[in-house]
Amino acid sequence: MSVILAFMPIVLDYTILHVAVPSLTLALQATGTEILWIIDIYPLLMASLLIPMGTLADRVGHRRMLLAGLGIFCAGSVLAAFSPNVGSLIGARAFMAFGGAMVMPSVLAIIRQTFEDQSDQAVALGIWGAVASTGAAIGPLVGGALLEHFWWGSVFLINVPVMLLVIPLVIAYIPRRSVVGDGNWTIGQSLILILGVMASVYALKSGFKTNNSVFVTGACFVFGALMLVWFVRKQLHTTTPMLDLSLFSIPAVSTGIVMALVTMGALAGFELLLAQELQFVMGRTPLEAGIFMMPLMIAAAIGGPLAGVILKAIGLRWVASCSLLVSAASLVGLRLRQPSVIATGMDFQRQAKPSNGIVAGSLLDKGVLHPHSLAKYAAAFFKMSRSSVTRFSSALRRRSSAC
Repeated sequence: MSVILAFMPIVLDYTILHVAVPSLTLALQATGTEILWIIDIYPLLMASLLIPMGTLADRVGHRRMLLAGLGIFCAGSVLAAFSPNVGSLIGARAFMAFGGAMVMPSVLAIIRQTFEDQSDQAVALGIWGAVASTGAAIGPLVGGALLEHFWWGSVFLINVPVMLLVIPLVIAYIPRRSVVGDGNWTIGQSLILILGVMASVYALKSGFKTNNSVFVTGACFVFGALMLVWFVRKQLHTTTPMLDLSLFSIPAVSTGIVMALVTMGALAGFELLLAQELQFVMGRTPLEAGIFMMPLMIAAAIGGPLAGVILKAIGLRWVASCSLLVSAASLVGLRLRQPSVIATGMDFQRQAKPSNGIVAGSLLDKGVLHPHSLAKYAAAFFKMSRSSVTRFSSALRRRSSAC
């Protein structure tokens, strides 16, 4: 229970800011690009750090890494809540991402170590997945309720009491373990990836600004592309790669990742734009916007577990094919109808995550990869690529809607 509670604020912060954008814009006089950085720095940086932090946790101990991550995340939340300007808020969100990247792999490792029986482990991982979906699902509602009565910093400060409760529980109930791995720490390769992704995202965000230098935008794009090419070359030629690119030779992995990129790229940013439409255009309060978005979030919470059940019943191929068809139909419906009418259906198919089923089901249930070796790298790369393309698409969608 303590590790599950530790995980909740991490996923809550993925979506809690969706309804806080108007408040942040007014309070900090933030531009559209600055708002995007406030929101996107957290998932982008965390996704890029998951693998090296997981490897470091294997070396120093998952309990120790979990406690350190919780402390950093708590401190980052306080800094974010009382940030006086946009720059300090972006920095605080980056600090929170650093702590969150330490927490996430440690939580999963502790669950695997605590529940050695396969059936017990499956139940625990199912609870973990439900908490992850629920945390992201209730983010806008929690944010709306807080902003109805408090200032914008409360959406970050809410993490502090949870962390102060969880840290003593972890100390008291999570035992120290003497067996520590000696994996290779790939922080240098992770930094190359972060530079490439951040530079590319900056070029995309600034490319739509009429007063921005074309030379600066082009230079950032070229720099980002070079960093990403360098990263791929290092993965192919180094003896200790951050990512084993041979995973792409496994059809289940490559298919799942491509599906994630296509689906998330097409649908990313809808919730963020809807929250702003409700408040800026329709005059709704943050709480009303959060309540209005609940059908999307409820669908998100039930979509993942339901996809897993359907997966076992009819198989990967049918789940994947039907989900893509529902995706296409939902986008057509979104064009023809008001968002409130089809929001539930659209978000259900997005959050049902057929690509998750392909990757997780093929890697673990069918034993394509050993669960404690290459499987964790496949899952981490899947999450990293999905987060990255989501942020690229979200930035492009927001900028396109502003034009």
